[in-house]
This record gives sequence, structure tokens and C-alpha cells, in this order.
Amino acid sequence: MTLLLTWVLQALALMIVAYILPGITVTSFVSALIAAVILGLVNTVIYPILAILTLPITIVTLGLFLLVLNVLMFWLAGSVFNGFKVDGFWWAVIGAVLYSIISAILLSILN
Repeated sequence: MTLLLTWVLQALALMIVAYILPGITVTSFVSALIAAVILGLVNTVIYPILAILTLPITIVTLGLFLLVLNVLMFWLAGSVFNGFKVDGFWWAVIGAVLYSIISAILLSILN
């Protein structure tokens, strides 16, 4: 039950980000649900591999490169699914940060 509620809250956070930012588009709530699954899969499978491969850059930048990786994963998820679109890198930067903040607030209500 908690996993299902977390999934819905992540989709809601994505809808809020798409409502606030004109450079991020989500066509419907069903698309937001699918995009939330894609974001979860990308962050679970691809992100750890890239984090290990880019460890030297991450150490040199004192961990700031992980923010760039997070933005790239958000942008990648936007390019994989047609119902969720991110218009460019800077929209992905703003969207990833805002998505993280909103989803943290919504998930804190769950706990």
C-alpha cells in the first residue's frame, strides 16, 4: 500500500512541476504515473552505474557532479516517454530540483 501511495505522490509531484514550469510537459495524470515509473527505473538502474563510472569527476567536484547526473536522468526520462517532455537542459535542471523538493514534501506527509 505504501509503494502504491508513493507512486501516486511521485506522479502528483511531476504534475505540479509540469504545471509550474512551461518547459516541462505532462499530457495527463496517467502519463505522469508512467513517467514516475520510468523515473524510478532510470534512477534505480542507470544512475548507480553512472555514479560509479563518474566517481573521479564526482570527487574532484566535491559531489556536485551528482547533481548533473540527477539532471541528466530527469532529462533522459523526459526523452524516453512521449507523455512526459523536457524541453532542454536548463529546464531539466530546474525541473529536477523542483521535483526533488516537491516529492520530498509530499513524501514527508506520508511518513
